[in-house]
Amino acid sequence: MDITVKGKNIEVTEALESYIKKKLGKIGRFFDRISDVQVMLSTGGSKSSGIIQKVEVTARIDGKIIRAQEATSDMYASVDLVVDKLERRIKTFKGKLMNRGRGRVSEKAEETEEVTRQEEAEEALSDRIIRRKRLTITPMSVEEALLQMELLGHDFFIFINADTSEINIVYSRKEGGYGLIEVTT
Repeated sequence: MDITVKGKNIEVTEALESYIKKKLGKIGRFFDRISDVQVMLSTGGSKSSGIIQKVEVTARIDGKIIRAQEATSDMYASVDLVVDKLERRIKTFKGKLMNRGRGRVSEKAEETEEVTRQEEAEEALSDRIIRRKRLTITPMSVEEALLQMELLGHDFFIFINADTSEINIVYSRKEGGYGLIEVTT
């Protein structure tokens, strides 16, 4: 498992990088299909409490992306919390795939959707659009899209329906359950 640690508005010390790699290395022991993990550390101000230490983690597992982020006033506490959250999401991912009757994680990365979430430079296209994101989508089932949405911690997820070859959107409903929007062209 390849672990990359980068900082934005913060210098990543050897001690901090070592601590992060040690914590994330434990996840690799119970799930060996993690190919790489990217960690982004940043600091910034908050509305009321001063300095915020934020940790964002992106793990790639057989073409799937699992993300977690946490922010506290202490970088080491943020690391601990984000690793715990990532571990729970990976266990959920592994459990759901096992429950589907596959017996193991699928090796067909080309059938998965990869939401790149690599943000382009923030530019104002209008007064209302303040951020722009590019998504790479590939065909998948509605069930896989729901799983990916949960793993990313999003309220909605855009994908190409493998059955219809049309763009679909799954979303979490406020009253519970999920919704599906089928876009026709």
